[in-house]
Amino acid sequence: MSAEAATVLAGEQTVGTKRLFVSVWAWLLGLTAFEVFLAYLRLPSLIMLTILVGLSLIKAALIVSYFMHLRFERLGLFLLLVPAMVFCICMMLIMFFPDSVRLMNMRPH
Repeated sequence: MSAEAATVLAGEQTVGTKRLFVSVWAWLLGLTAFEVFLAYLRLPSLIMLTILVGLSLIKAALIVSYFMHLRFERLGLFLLLVPAMVFCICMMLIMFFPDSVRLMNMRPH
């Protein structure tokens, strides 16, 4: 019996190597540096915010997947957490979006 099979039978989960976590950390650092670089460019606000939100979602996915070890969890936990997260985001949008439109209309032009 191999060592991998023995750890699976014992119920232990492997969580990745130090090299994997350092490479994920380096990607996070690179994405953060790119976000800071974007702040110095004179891009239109809509384009810059779209890029920044996209990069932030990628960084959040990396953090949740590797540093919170969800990548190494069972599929059932993933299927439980993702719909709950989508529900929370939708509820936040429902609550915050009308107020943001109201405040935008109150702002003097």
